[in-house]
Amino acid sequence: MPEHEGTLAGKVALVTGGSRRIGKEIALRLARAGAAVAVNARTSRREVDAVVAEIAAAGGTAVPALADITDPQANAAMIDATVRALGRLDIVVHSAVMRERARLADLDLAGWRAALAVVLDGAFLTAKHAAPHLARGGGTIIMIGGGTAFTGAASPAVPTAKAGLVGFVRSLAVALGPDGITVNLVSPGRIEAEADPAERKHDLARGRPDDQIPLRRAGTPSDVADVVVALARSDFRYVTGQTIHVSGGFYMG
Repeated sequence: MPEHEGTLAGKVALVTGGSRRIGKEIALRLARAGAAVAVNARTSRREVDAVVAEIAAAGGTAVPALADITDPQANAAMIDATVRALGRLDIVVHSAVMRERARLADLDLAGWRAALAVVLDGAFLTAKHAAPHLARGGGTIIMIGGGTAFTGAASPAVPTAKAGLVGFVRSLAVALGPDGITVNLVSPGRIEAEADPAERKHDLARGRPDDQIPLRRAGTPSDVADVVVALARSDFRYVTGQTIHVSGGFYMG
């Protein structure tokens, strides 16, 4: 039996950006740990359905949650639909991201705003709409950040948005703590791309060979999901407002 199997039995989780890469692995691992999972994406219905089907095939429970999380009405409707379909809401993981990689000279205002909207507006709206449901059982919010928020990058939009999550998580931890809701940020370092040559080329271009990582390897989506599952467990109720770096020791701030 996997180490975490059954530890989240009876819980319901929502994962934004849950159809690909890190978000997908988080959805799968939460389901393996016993949670029923709502898998969100904006338009990728085929990919969402594939994740839902994979969870169902393994004996878990999952539902699709297609919505533009930057739209207030659509976001609220997604939360309400999740609670109606699965009965409650205990865990929210905000993993959605806009992969805007333009450098400053090529980045326009629309691209800048789109990245901030998905990461920050999406985080705000999802937390705002989910909080009343989470408060009933003392739930958990986990934001997925990124190492470039701390190290910087030549493409500024996403690192800036991810850096904003640090302050937002701390504020949420203070605001929602009296309701028993924990809020934390998981910040991945260099995570190996999933068989995508373009993603791999981007990883290598970031100039972070494995010999600069103390553990001497790039991370995997599973490494990030391990930490998310741990934070979602009932025995991590006194950890809140924290940033946890999953970088193999590359960043030790």
